Amino acid sequence: MTFDHVALIIVTYLAGLRSSSPANKRGVAFWMVFVSSVMVDMLSALDLVSFFLTWARGVLVAYAEQTAVSTALPTIVDHLHGTDFIWAGSAYTVASTAIVPLIGNLVDAFGRKPILIAFVLVFALGSALSGAAQNMSMLIAGRTIQGLGGGGCIATTEIIYADMVPLPERGKFQGIIASAWAVACAVGPPIGGALAGSGAWRWLFFLNLPLCGLSVVVTTVFLNVHTPKASLREKITQMDWTGIIVMVGSTISILLALTWGGLQFRWTSDHVLAPLIIGAAGILTFFVLELLWLKGPTVPRFFFTNRTTFSGYLGTIFHGIGFMAVVYYLPVYFQASKGASAIGSGVDLLPLAFTIPAFAIATGLSAEILRRYRPQNYIGWAFILVGFGILTILDENSSRAAYIGMQIPLGVGLGIIWISTQFPILAPLPVSNSAHALAFFTFLRSFAQSWGTIVGGTILQNELARNLPEEFRTMFPGNVQIAYAAIPAISSLPDSLRDEVRAVFARATRLIWQVMIGVAGAGLLSVLLMREETLREDMDEQWGLKEIGPEAKKAASSLEGEAGQDANVELAQAPQV
Repeated sequence: MTFDHVALIIVTYLAGLRSSSPANKRGVAFWMVFVSSVMVDMLSALDLVSFFLTWARGVLVAYAEQTAVSTALPTIVDHLHGTDFIWAGSAYTVASTAIVPLIGNLVDAFGRKPILIAFVLVFALGSALSGAAQNMSMLIAGRTIQGLGGGGCIATTEIIYADMVPLPERGKFQGIIASAWAVACAVGPPIGGALAGSGAWRWLFFLNLPLCGLSVVVTTVFLNVHTPKASLREKITQMDWTGIIVMVGSTISILLALTWGGLQFRWTSDHVLAPLIIGAAGILTFFVLELLWLKGPTVPRFFFTNRTTFSGYLGTIFHGIGFMAVVYYLPVYFQASKGASAIGSGVDLLPLAFTIPAFAIATGLSAEILRRYRPQNYIGWAFILVGFGILTILDENSSRAAYIGMQIPLGVGLGIIWISTQFPILAPLPVSNSAHALAFFTFLRSFAQSWGTIVGGTILQNELARNLPEEFRTMFPGNVQIAYAAIPAISSLPDSLRDEVRAVFARATRLIWQVMIGVAGAGLLSVLLMREETLREDMDEQWGLKEIGPEAKKAASSLEGEAGQDANVELAQAPQV
């Protein structure tokens, strides 16, 4: 792709953002809500991405220095005189994933605006408690509360985007959200490293507070949408409590098993197998209940009856597994096999971080222009297959130019599929189903991402335990957290032993990429179930954004200053509410 092609995509993208049909004129309220929601997404992504790594396996802590909060996690645990490293990270992930199945019911019963504000405030409360933590128990409690808020924010904003943007245009806006996630991965290392190194780790949490406050103000003023007027009792009774309880309980059970496995208990122990089996049985029971009962369904019936929607969900699962595997274990290769520093390996990952959002945006534009999404899914999975295949070439002697350039095909595919799976999920569904469909989409993405870390971590840990030289393994009794402990020690080894250890790490990560080729192949096969459905322009008017009332006019004027004159021209043309 030449520079001219890139420039053309950017110009077309910006033009597409500014243009809209008269029926969907986008004024100040739209952009304020959208920017505020992206900001909330990015805050949540920084924490969610950071702490996915520490809860699955000991090796995940090896990459804990790659994102903002987890970069500082060893410093935080040491400062608080704690030892429960794993729960300082896993509390956020368990809470943020478990809350998501509840969101579709909540936003339909109570409305988008109060639910989003509530979750932002919960996230802020958790941030404040974490920043003010005086001991590990307080930190874990704060991270749990923060996880509830972060998971709720991500799922709710996903639904709000769908309410504001018709499906054909949604891809280019989703590209911006993909950029927020990529930026979260890219800026994490320097932020976390700088604050931890200066002893100011508490500001990793406190800096969330003013941004949360700004988001609450903007949401309160500009998110002018329908709020159900039913009584509290009616709102509560219309929710799918049976499905929610079964799904949330099963999710927590499985995540607890994955948190304990290989760290606190052996994978074959009753402490791990019992919650894992109970959780799996619970999820199976959940789907049976949703299919047969469907009282205020947490999962849309189309999940069971429409093969296009089902294929989109399958693609979301396989994409989540592959995405997390490469984001967390490619830096392990950089550090262990190539001797990169923590921050240096984050820099080496930038080609992936910048390629994903660029091609997510391009994919969104292509869907809007062509009104098709099936070809993009085929192309995306083909790039992912090739990308993982190329990564298997890497060894301990590969050049920096090689392992940086080899990320690009994989980044292209991951960016395309990041956007492409939403179209088949939503295209066959009535717009009234969007909230539950997107809440379930967000849940599956988060759950699949956790499995990506588990699969990669299990492969890496087993390969290291089996193949590392005996004289090196004896330095780490028990091999429980051998990957985390081994990486910092590699540089100080004698030359011959260091070369052997680096070669073992390279072979172990190569096996991860080989397994991911199979995952990508399954993703490609899922497209066979997909039909090309019409991308409808219609939107759910019940939940649509109202442009714009007198209060928002006044707020826009005060927020924009001189720029407010141009905004008021647009506001004056909008219908009064």
